[in-house]
Amino acid sequence: MADVYRWRLAPDGLATRRQLRALGLRPGGQDVVAELHRPRRRKAPLVAYLYRVDRAKPVRPMTPARTAALAAAMLARRTCPNCRTDAGYCIPRSLGMCVTCHDAPTPSSS
Repeated sequence: MADVYRWRLAPDGLATRRQLRALGLRPGGQDVVAELHRPRRRKAPLVAYLYRVDRAKPVRPMTPARTAALAAAMLARRTCPNCRTDAGYCIPRSLGMCVTCHDAPTPSSS
C-alpha cells in the first residue's frame, strides 16, 4: 500500500507525472510511491499518484518518424470529411465537419 498524503503536504522528492514532465522527466517504469488526496465537498477526494524524482528517467527524444506520425494525425483531425480541405483547426467531433460545411444551407429536394 502506497503512503497517502493530503493536498500540499507531500514531502520533497516526490512528484506527479505532470510535474515530472515539466522537469523533462518520466516515471521510467517505477511503481507509484505515494498518493496525494485533495478533499472535495460531498464527493470522493481527487487522487494524484506520486513518483520519486531521483528514480525518474529523462523523456525520450522526439524522433523524425514520431514527428511525421504526429503531423499526419493532426492533419487528419483538421481535414473536413465533407469538403476535403484543411480547415486550419481541429474539426469538432460534435459537428463531424468544418463549421463552414455545417453552416451551409442544404438544398431542399422538391
